[in-house]
Amino acid sequence: MSKSTEVRAESIGPGRRLPWRRTLHRARAALRRRPGKWRGPWSYLVPVIMLGAGVLFASSALTAKGTALRNDGSGELKQIIEVRRKQVSEQEDKAARLRREVDGDTEALSGLDPRIAEQQRRAAASRESAGMTAVRGPSITVQLDDAPRQAGGDLPNGARPDDVVVHQQDVQAVVNALWAGGAEAMTIMDVRVISTSAVRCVGNTLLLHGRVYSPPFRIVAIGDPARMMAALDNAPGVQEFRAAVRAFGLGYEARTSGEVTMPAYTGSTGVTSAQVAQ
Repeated sequence: MSKSTEVRAESIGPGRRLPWRRTLHRARAALRRRPGKWRGPWSYLVPVIMLGAGVLFASSALTAKGTALRNDGSGELKQIIEVRRKQVSEQEDKAARLRREVDGDTEALSGLDPRIAEQQRRAAASRESAGMTAVRGPSITVQLDDAPRQAGGDLPNGARPDDVVVHQQDVQAVVNALWAGGAEAMTIMDVRVISTSAVRCVGNTLLLHGRVYSPPFRIVAIGDPARMMAALDNAPGVQEFRAAVRAFGLGYEARTSGEVTMPAYTGSTGVTSAQVAQ
């Protein structure tokens, strides 16, 4: 082979890679042909194959550096939820501070205006029954929980997904039974229950006063323990849940918990809508 036609071979060993830019350059150069000279279909097909191989090499290199092949967005969703929870907590703290300022200003004005003083006395007489003061007394604790998953995530025989989780009506049945049994004060997940409290379930989570809670759900009530226990035993909704406990393994526990102190309700008391009872 003469010097003018000698082609220098280029070795690509384990420690050396052909850069994808060089591959792209060679593919582009190979596509150029002299006018009037037919080189056959392979003169076009080979550069296209080389170009595709270069793209694959580049993608593999990026993936090897840690680029995710599939992004289900769960990480971003968790981050958004955490940010929203923090914002809600900050707004609740701000609202509580503003309510304290309003109460302080109202108390100061009551010494100057007899009409404000009269309304303050009327409100003070109802604060305890409205849940706005801390209370202490004998109590019972009721705890409801989803059924534990079996090995491999299988459901108990004959069970549907809805049969192994605590539902809104289950929590409501316990709460209503405790009120019927003479409960004087109550908390759900350590949050004081008042007349405007509403129990809502989203999936298998509990929504109470704008916050989301996961099972097990804990309900504490102050009152006559024996009377409240009897009310739980006689409530049809509680009996149905306890039947599901025996059939599907859900969690249910009712026990006396001695003297407890319940905090006052500190959330918003604004009523957005109301309806006259028939």
